Amino acid sequence: MAKQSTNSKSTAAQGADSKVRLDKWLWAARFFKTRAIAKQAVEGGKVHYEGQRAKCSRIVEVGAELIIRQGFDEKKVIIVAISEQRRGASEAQLLYNETSESQAKRELSAEQRKAMRGNLGPDVRPNKRDRRRIMQFKDQ
Repeated sequence: MAKQSTNSKSTAAQGADSKVRLDKWLWAARFFKTRAIAKQAVEGGKVHYEGQRAKCSRIVEVGAELIIRQGFDEKKVIIVAISEQRRGASEAQLLYNETSESQAKRELSAEQRKAMRGNLGPDVRPNKRDRRRIMQFKDQ
């Protein structure tokens, strides 16, 4: 009889595999380094499930659309597979597909940020002579 009870537990575990929380899926898909960070992002409104804010306990489904904001980037992702285990990056990329529109938008914003970096200022600190000239210019 002990074998029957373990079999029923293993089938229950397999049924539980299809029900995965949003924060756990984000962690398994390697969008966030830890589940705690994934939970904070979801609670902070950085992750939208089907166009709406979601709770971290939300059960994910195949075909659902996620919008994930990380730093300056915003990714629009469609869930392809569900996993609650964190594996290698190559396997994690099989869990979702990023839309081509999202990729183009991220590349464009990255180019704009790169172009703006050139206007920040000099790459080296001013020496003593340069500082004196700067102070003279400001005093005029």
